[in-house]
Amino acid sequence: MVQAEVGDTVRVRYTGRSEDGTVFDSSADGEPLRFALGQEMMIPGFERAVVGMRPREFKTVTVPADQAYGPRQEELVVEIDRSTIPMSIEPNVGMAIEIGKSKDKMLHVEVIEVTESKIVLDANHPLAGKNLIFEIELVEIESRVTEERI
Repeated sequence: MVQAEVGDTVRVRYTGRSEDGTVFDSSADGEPLRFALGQEMMIPGFERAVVGMRPREFKTVTVPADQAYGPRQEELVVEIDRSTIPMSIEPNVGMAIEIGKSKDKMLHVEVIEVTESKIVLDANHPLAGKNLIFEIELVEIESRVTEERI
């Protein structure tokens, strides 16, 4: 039976969990996720796990943080003066905010602390620094890369 290779377009069902068991994403009950292996559409550790799988095969893998969203970077946690936020916005811990000067250069940040004078923002990906556990089913290899022979 054929195995998934870099360059193939595949469809998978998956459930992603953090090490404490919290589900952060899943396609288990919906449409399978479609992507091309090797196109960096997925985190590197997830793609590596799919390479070599056969259709209808199930696998559980632990993807280390450096093969997922990378380590947490403390320099991406910044404190700003509360007066820089428009009065119409009432920031709360856990709130997601987009900041930036233009629509195509927006940065997604999370509010992690609010006081009367300051707001602390975190631009790290929420899963940065975490090892992730994926339950993966390769539903199908939708298309294969064909090599041209000279």
